[in-house]
Amino acid sequence: MAMNREAEIRDLKRRVSELEGSCGKGTFGFLVHQISTFHKDLLAFQEKTKQRFDRIDAKFDRIDSRSDKIDGRLDHIDRNVHELSTDIRKIVGDTMRKVLAERSPKEQFLKRVPARRGRVEAAERTHAKRP
Repeated sequence: MAMNREAEIRDLKRRVSELEGSCGKGTFGFLVHQISTFHKDLLAFQEKTKQRFDRIDAKFDRIDSRSDKIDGRLDHIDRNVHELSTDIRKIVGDTMRKVLAERSPKEQFLKRVPARRGRVEAAERTHAKRP
């Protein structure tokens, strides 16, 4: 039994030294090195990803500001078209009143009388008789 204990103690010492393994020797040292390398790679990937997201975010901000400018321009155009539709009514009405005022009384009278057979001639005769 004494031999078994000494062999067990030697085996345990060997295993502990493997686990503590300086300079990356042993299974534990290998795993520590792998995890350390993976962690460094993961941090580098995280930084790279953050930089890419920051660039994409900046692009979206520029696109958003452009769309805000376009929305403002479209609102301005919409207001102008609405104002134009109300202004056209006034312009056409004023022009028609001016044109009608410049017409001769005969033209105005004929415009008011329906154009039916015989009535136009009668209207012209009646209008012609007036001084």
